Amino acid sequence: MTELAVITPTYRPDAELFDLLHASVLRFTPADTVHHVFVSEADLPLFSKYEGPRCKVRTSSSMLPRRYRPVPGMNYHVNVRRPWPPVRGWIMQQTIKLAAAGDLDADLVLMADSDVVFVRPTTADRFQVEGRRWLYREDGGVTADMERHVIWHRVARELFGLPPAPPPPLPDYVSPLNAWEPAVVRAMQQHIEKVTGRNWLDVFNGQLHISEFILYGVFVDEVLHAGKDLLPSDITVCHNNWQRSPLSVDEAVKFAGEIGPDAVAMMISAKSDTPLEPRRAAIARVAEIVGSR
Repeated sequence: MTELAVITPTYRPDAELFDLLHASVLRFTPADTVHHVFVSEADLPLFSKYEGPRCKVRTSSSMLPRRYRPVPGMNYHVNVRRPWPPVRGWIMQQTIKLAAAGDLDADLVLMADSDVVFVRPTTADRFQVEGRRWLYREDGGVTADMERHVIWHRVARELFGLPPAPPPPLPDYVSPLNAWEPAVVRAMQQHIEKVTGRNWLDVFNGQLHISEFILYGVFVDEVLHAGKDLLPSDITVCHNNWQRSPLSVDEAVKFAGEIGPDAVAMMISAKSDTPLEPRRAAIARVAEIVGSR
């Protein structure tokens, strides 16, 4: 069993961002850390060049039962054995994360989006406080106007057989870099099956609105630690920029210069369409900061 693994579902439009991410995984994680990458059949030739001792590239469908394999020519996954509604790509991407994390023989798995880059040495110890794993949790981060997040909380609690959540604010567990314990993921899958009497994959993919991160967080807080002391939280692990418009070089450098001393990664949202030049400038700026401390 390894201490640490990294999982990234990705696709062709994020190929350049993934290249930056993977280079940072090789540089800043331990030598036995493997980057597990999941892509579509069509994108496999593009990403297969990364295959090696520290990178395993697989098709998303390889993690799923045959009934969830994609129909050729369609841009979404459907059940090909039974006439179920199509599973949206975003839901299927979450499914891949849950299936892969539960399948890995590792102490800890980092779920890293393609637009994340590691900027400091990262080990499993970074995700412990006094010997206890911490949980990414922003207390009060979900407010009443965040309708989708509120729905995600409701759905998670339904799948776990929990009573309705109190009114917002609620904790937010969503992050572009998140740490999961595979043993906990497996326990969560089994709990969903116990509550619903159905395969967790079928239950999860049958939802119109669901978040894998909210699901994991609610399970840890409300099921595993119900009536006990909650795990400590940490929201400083990744320095994030959620801006939806492109950053200039100067803006990217300024953002990078604000990185906190505890962040091991940085994210400039792919939805901003920020070009590679500002991204590389931000990485270089963080390297200067880290090197000066």
